[in-house]
Amino acid sequence: MSPPEPVEIRWIAVGRLTRAHGVRGETVVLPLSQVSSRFEPGSRVFAGESDERPLRVDQVRPFNRGRLLVRFAEIPDRTVAETLAGEYLFVPASEVPALPEGEYWPHQLIGCQVVTESGLSLGPIKEVVHTPANDVWTTDGWTAKAWSRPSRTSSCRWISKDAGWSSETSPA
Repeated sequence: MSPPEPVEIRWIAVGRLTRAHGVRGETVVLPLSQVSSRFEPGSRVFAGESDERPLRVDQVRPFNRGRLLVRFAEIPDRTVAETLAGEYLFVPASEVPALPEGEYWPHQLIGCQVVTESGLSLGPIKEVVHTPANDVWTTDGWTAKAWSRPSRTSSCRWISKDAGWSSETSPA
């Protein structure tokens, strides 16, 4: 079995603009990024997966339930803010900081082939779902059904991001 073609990820979702707040263009943003500086004043994100709608953070303050109140320079009032409700906010993949050896951003695992120690292919990783306990990798290819597996260090033996392979213990 040969490794799958690498999946080119060009844009990384870092937040979701959930709704407008107030009348001066402030927005409620649910951060999806582990980079604490992502929404600091002066930071730039994009509404959608293209560079057509850049947004520069003017002001930010904590809100509730882990969300932020963000004022973007390009959003002058509530009317404009309401048109962006529900939009995901992205940064180019090239702007994602490097991690220490042996650590991976979720988007770097998409497309990696999951193989059990016995050699059974579980298919490529389609999605990485964040849960409070650990991340869960979802594949489709094991008995033609979707398969989800917690990505704990006890179950993952090795990852070769460059080759697109991941080795797992047998599914339980």
